[in-house]
Amino acid sequence: MDNALLIQPLVALIAGILILIMPRLLNYVVAIYLIVVGVLGLWPQLATMAP
Repeated sequence: MDNALLIQPLVALIAGILILIMPRLLNYVVAIYLIVVGVLGLWPQLATMAP
């Protein structure tokens, strides 16, 4: 869980920089950010459910 807490601010920073450089990427950057945050949030539960 500590890794997820460290990765989220980094992903947000990169996403913000990309949006400032290329505003047309906004939809893609937001979508990728939401997917990454969702996967990182679910990762501990998914890892414990694996056989």
